[in-house]
Amino acid sequence: MAILLLRYSEIGLKGISVRNRWENRLKDNILQMLAADGVEALVTRGQARFYVEASDLDAAIRSIRKVFGVGSISIAETCANDMETICSTVAEYSKSRMVKGKTFAVKARREGGQKYTSMDLAKSCGDAIWNANLDKDPKVNLKDPDIVFWVESRPRDAFIFQDYIYCHAGLPMGSQGHVLAYVDNDRGVLSALLMMKRGCKVVVRGEYGLDILREYDPNLKVVDDNYITAGRVLGFVKGFGLDDIEGFDPSEYALPIFFPTVGMSDSEVEERLEVYRKEASESPRRR
Repeated sequence: MAILLLRYSEIGLKGISVRNRWENRLKDNILQMLAADGVEALVTRGQARFYVEASDLDAAIRSIRKVFGVGSISIAETCANDMETICSTVAEYSKSRMVKGKTFAVKARREGGQKYTSMDLAKSCGDAIWNANLDKDPKVNLKDPDIVFWVESRPRDAFIFQDYIYCHAGLPMGSQGHVLAYVDNDRGVLSALLMMKRGCKVVVRGEYGLDILREYDPNLKVVDDNYITAGRVLGFVKGFGLDDIEGFDPSEYALPIFFPTVGMSDSEVEERLEVYRKEASESPRRR
């Protein structure tokens, strides 16, 4: 059975209590995004991993890759974690993926108390793939293979996959408090997105680019000039470049001010924002 294997990045650097709290936050964010995009899926939290079962894996990927905190996604085949089952599964998995004359390698990882090492697993899986594809003249190249088979043996199951779909990583949105972002141009939109990526729940003042921002926060809150910030936000976010800083007086703001794009040129802002635009345009909500 194919499922989505999700990994995070920075969360893994934290202590147990913080990690547990942020993992729960990330799971909630994943579920909210899938629901907003109309994707039916089951999300399970594992050891430093999340597993997603969905009837439409492509739609689930397009939805989940918008969730800040997710580092990468792989479409993986699952099986029991005993050596015999893994080898038979990876052999069958390889038959439709090996190409005649191409080199291959197995990258294996073991997490748990299995009675074999990662090297044992890699060697046995390599033998199984070789024997299953003798008609394709297989060749092994451990340094620079044409085809890589990844095998992860974990405490309950094993996972076999070929590709990493890299996502935005960062921190789970909402784990770092609220900020108020002024959004009236491309810099403002990118600044708000970058603060979301750093774990902030962003409240927006302005109407520019809301179609993009709502793709990354389905519950985005838009406020007007009458919004009372005291006790509600930890700071303000401005989409300023270096030229905008000159003459700016921060004394009228009672809280810290963040300028995520201050060191970026206009072309860099546009290049980065285009990534989000394209991703938003491919959202299941828009199809």
